[in-house]
Amino acid sequence: MPRLSRLLAPLPLASMALSALLPGCAVGPDFASPAAPEVASYTAQAETKAQTQAAPASAAQRFHPDRDIPAEWWRLFHSDALDRLVRQALDASPTLEQARARLRQAQEDLNAETGGRLLPSVDGNLSVARQKVDPSAFGVPVTEPPPPFTLYNASIDVSYTLDVFGGNQRVLEGLAAQVDYQSHEMQAARMALAANVVTAAIRQADLGERLAATRELLAAQTRQQDIMRQRLDAGGIALADLRNQELLVAQTRATVPPLEYQLAQVTHQLAAYLGVPPAALQSAPLRLADLTLPADVPTGVPSALTRQRPDILAAEALWHKASADVGVATANLYPQFTLTASFGSQRTGAGDLADGVNIWNLGLGLVQPLFHGGELRARKRSAQAAYDAAAASYQQTVLDGFRQVADALRAVQTDGDAFNAYDDAWRRADEAGRIAAGRYQAGGISHLSLLDSQRQVLQARISRTAADAARYTDTAALLQALGGGWWNEAGAAPP
Repeated sequence: MPRLSRLLAPLPLASMALSALLPGCAVGPDFASPAAPEVASYTAQAETKAQTQAAPASAAQRFHPDRDIPAEWWRLFHSDALDRLVRQALDASPTLEQARARLRQAQEDLNAETGGRLLPSVDGNLSVARQKVDPSAFGVPVTEPPPPFTLYNASIDVSYTLDVFGGNQRVLEGLAAQVDYQSHEMQAARMALAANVVTAAIRQADLGERLAATRELLAAQTRQQDIMRQRLDAGGIALADLRNQELLVAQTRATVPPLEYQLAQVTHQLAAYLGVPPAALQSAPLRLADLTLPADVPTGVPSALTRQRPDILAAEALWHKASADVGVATANLYPQFTLTASFGSQRTGAGDLADGVNIWNLGLGLVQPLFHGGELRARKRSAQAAYDAAAASYQQTVLDGFRQVADALRAVQTDGDAFNAYDDAWRRADEAGRIAAGRYQAGGISHLSLLDSQRQVLQARISRTAADAARYTDTAALLQALGGGWWNEAGAAPP
């Protein structure tokens, strides 16, 4: 041990010399997060309520800019079944696991470069060489050359590139920005997955109810067709009337297979979101009646959107990385200083290696680029162009984000008016159907007239179901467009 201590004694001195030569500045632009846009609302009209009319079946949805979006925003629909679907997807989706793995990769890339660039590299060398030296080659006369000998070498080499102009600092800054980018991409994937599950479940419920109503409608039209055929045989109607009814039955029957395919397709897509094969999907389809439309929709303040949407934050991270790349390209134009040190023991006997240090060296190297055919300056101009492109991409992402929120807000507002109109039509058709049923019981109308009234009720119900589903899907799309509330999740970093 005493011999080993003497061998390692110069190491703290070398470390002190390296620490005294730390970088003082970093060339290139210093990136700062852009200021939030000064906007008071998402659309030209004030966003207060989603429906301009009040219908007995549906109270108006209201927007609340003073309320924040919860992290588990899908629970605003008050459905335990929907919550279970989303949680299963978040736990089992390969898409989300892929995003997590990419984030880990970016973090480890940063860790690797941090250790390699901020700390000196220290390597231990151990070698054995068989040598023969002829002193006469160096002008030393000898009567007889010495015989070959074995040379044992044990040394420690230290190397450190001084970050005088901040090139290493900019590299690490860019890698940290890449970590931020992957983190926001993971949040975006998580938010998109939750929204896709909600949308698929709602669409599954919508298609299931529309398919059931369409089959009822087809059955009613078929019964009408049978009655009309009997009336034709009795001479009560013209052949053209029967043909028109047959055309109507054929048209309705033609709508059933596409609805069946769409329902199967969205069910298969939901299984993929949940991370299971379609044949393994065991959850029962939702019904629209199982969901509660949020009466109070939190929207947050528009100026905070750029700190809430993961895609905007990801675009900002890429802009930050491009800024750091400009600094790296600029630093490459300046000299690079490298400090090296080596010390060790060189002996002709292996057992003597630990006797102490008998060889050492200290060196300082400088490399100044002189002529590279314009490569380095061209790379700097390329990095600056990439920076400008990233800045423009960020601005476009911000504009697209506000556009998507504005579109979603208008969709929710018009959905409310559309649903009220279809709901009113359905109520009127349902009332007319009850009146027709009473008249039929009293003998006032024929069975054909009763079936026609029932057909109108079913058609109105199908339209009302589609309008009802649109309110749920567009409300989910609005909450997604607003950022999905991920920053309110326990353990999430503030935006």
